[in-house]
Amino acid sequence: MTERISIGQLYPNAVSPASTRRTPVQQPVSTPGIPKFQQLLQEQFVRFSHHAEVRLKERGIQLKPEQLDKLSQAIDKVAAKGAKDALMILGGNALIVNVPNRTVVTALDGTSMNEHVFTQIDSAIVIA
Repeated sequence: MTERISIGQLYPNAVSPASTRRTPVQQPVSTPGIPKFQQLLQEQFVRFSHHAEVRLKERGIQLKPEQLDKLSQAIDKVAAKGAKDALMILGGNALIVNVPNRTVVTALDGTSMNEHVFTQIDSAIVIA
């Protein structure tokens, strides 16, 4: 009863677990000093979480391309100050932005902002 049983003995036609392992995918070698395309995209654009997209649609908030540019510049400014989560007032609307991810987390219109308490933010900016 102390004999060892291997997988091959139990299941003679089974494939060994070692043969099913994936070989690691080699990442392309990046040249120092030249940022990757994906990194450039992340640094240039503002993303919207699913929750923020739903809130924008519910509240009828539409951001124009020039507003998105201003928002991106404002994210750059607060990031330079070390902000993590910021309240950004843009055109009468409030946006809560996760700065390191450049992601709008939620959005409020002017009427929703009345008597609203904003928590878990470390900075605020009014975008003209």
